[in-house]
Amino acid sequence: MVDFEVVDLPASDHPAVGDTAPDFTRPLVDEEYWEDVALSDLTDEGPVLLLFHPMDGAFPATYLWNAVRDHGLPEQIQVVGVSISSPYEHKTLLAERDVDARLYSDPGAGVAEAYDIENPLDGMTGVTEHRPAVFLVDGDRTVQYAWVAQEWPEFPDYDDVADAVAEHA
Repeated sequence: MVDFEVVDLPASDHPAVGDTAPDFTRPLVDEEYWEDVALSDLTDEGPVLLLFHPMDGAFPATYLWNAVRDHGLPEQIQVVGVSISSPYEHKTLLAERDVDARLYSDPGAGVAEAYDIENPLDGMTGVTEHRPAVFLVDGDRTVQYAWVAQEWPEFPDYDDVADAVAEHA
């Protein structure tokens, strides 16, 4: 059993509802391959539910993807994850967890920095990951829903996320 304590995270100046979500280009991984894709390329196709999560092997990532699947979100909207995990780790997560989504690989946490959702890991000098966060962005990259963890660990209200998707998808 892993022991952890609840930790307050620093304040975040993340994109809020009505803001334009920062664009970025990173490797986008699916079950077959990966290639560099800009977020704006995805939003050109329609709204995107952007899920930031810790590295793929961490329990919050597993919990998040299970909840997304259980709420049927991938059937309603493009669901795209972002974490520091490599494309190889993402392919494993997609296969093992039966995740119906694509995942951006952001090992340098530059996207986390652009969204102001970095989480420097205690005891791991130089390692920063993404704090859990959810952004629903429309075709113009306007944020329609935003949730960012204020403590570790913390999870969004998945019913609220599903309601936002139903309203904007």
